[in-house]
Amino acid sequence: MTDQSQPLLRKIIHIDMDAFYASVEQRDFPEYRGKPLVVGGKPDSRGVVATASYEARQFGIRSAMSCSKAYQLCPTAIFVYPRFDAYTAVSKSIREIFRRYTDLIEPLSLDEAYLDVTADKLGIGSAIDIAKSIKDAIKNELNLTASAGVSINKFVAKVASDMNKPDGLTFIGPSRIESFMEKLPVEKFFGVGKVTAAKMKAMQITTGADLKKLTEVQLLAQFGKSGKFYYQIVRGIDNRPVQAHRETKSVGAEDTLAEDTNDDSVMHDLLKQISETVAKRVEKYGLKGKTITLKIKFADFKLITRSRSFSTPIYTAEVMYAEAVKLLNEAEIGHASVRLLGITLSRFYDDAVTEKTQDNQLEFDF
Repeated sequence: MTDQSQPLLRKIIHIDMDAFYASVEQRDFPEYRGKPLVVGGKPDSRGVVATASYEARQFGIRSAMSCSKAYQLCPTAIFVYPRFDAYTAVSKSIREIFRRYTDLIEPLSLDEAYLDVTADKLGIGSAIDIAKSIKDAIKNELNLTASAGVSINKFVAKVASDMNKPDGLTFIGPSRIESFMEKLPVEKFFGVGKVTAAKMKAMQITTGADLKKLTEVQLLAQFGKSGKFYYQIVRGIDNRPVQAHRETKSVGAEDTLAEDTNDDSVMHDLLKQISETVAKRVEKYGLKGKTITLKIKFADFKLITRSRSFSTPIYTAEVMYAEAVKLLNEAEIGHASVRLLGITLSRFYDDAVTEKTQDNQLEFDF
């Protein structure tokens, strides 16, 4: 790592609560403990899994899966509706613990956040020791566990926090970052979703080392603006600061098609996936929006958007998908080939939360 590639060595911690909603339920209701628990809805509903306990995950149940599918995988699982008031209260308590060490806190949702502890309030100095102290406080005071990733930038800290769940703590120092990124499977890169991962693998790109062989120009040609991000991050470069106290203006997701297309069925399938992702995110944030925007990028990189506003808030995947299809039809793209589709929800009905960051739709897919 050179000074040019990483001009400032920050101390960044990413804290991610373990199976947060399910863990809160198991903490508050002893009868759920040690049992497969699904938070999201009833098995006969059209809901999706918000969080599954680790006991449920052993059966293959995962977030964003339909509750009916989860029931098929584990008929003995307990299904409960989310209690967002309870999760929000716990999240505030977690935030109070963070503030003992730093004011530079960037929440990503109720259950995860970045902390910049380069200059920590207590003068501890060691980011690893701070992460341990935070984890201990969460466990002792709230009877919950969290996993932590520690590094010099946000990207690597986030990847690290997912490596030894649950109740893990992983440190990736400056000297290890590039070798770590080279060995990392592309599907583990934050910002690389299923479609992009499949495209990369079709190009014989399976690890960071493979990705590193491509020039920035080649990556931009293949992945648009995300290509620049991939070029930098595989080299351990991420100079994004931890941004505290930003109000959420919009939540969304977008994805690049594996191949440019004007096939309605292919685009509708992708819109369904994106709708489910956005619905999961707004549910996680406890938000409901009144404006939906469809983003369409064509093969020639021309970009258009179409929006529709409502008098009552929307938040379900089904409604977002139906409206996105209508907006796509109204766009009258004809025989033009589409490269990318995205859905964004804005004008939130609940504008009370001011410490959430804008969702990581950026240029990434989900």
